[in-house]
Amino acid sequence: ATAQPGMSAEALAASPAFTAGMDFFENGFFWEAHEVWEAVWMACPPNSAEHRFVQALIQLANAELKLAMEKPKAAMRLSGIAAAHLSEAARGGREQVLGVGVAWLEGAIGRCRHRAATLAISAL
Repeated sequence: ATAQPGMSAEALAASPAFTAGMDFFENGFFWEAHEVWEAVWMACPPNSAEHRFVQALIQLANAELKLAMEKPKAAMRLSGIAAAHLSEAARGGREQVLGVGVAWLEGAIGRCRHRAATLAISAL
């Protein structure tokens, strides 16, 4: 694995697992992003901002996957979990975690929730 316990936050952010996850996510490969981020999440110190931030990324990837499967209720639930993890990660006013802007992730979660709500309404 390219992400191992004991690595610094800087090393985890630069690891092939983390950067591949970001690339997968940005290109719509949500399952793959989730899979490679798992190694990063497991390497982060428990209860650290980095651990919570990667949890938020993983839950957002899961939410996006559910949205692609046209399951808006599941996407809303998962994106809500992502938002809660992000809130914990950003505690103390952190603007970045693992080199990724907190505002970027907030925006991505908000966009996912908006698309899920729109899909749920159109399904009525």
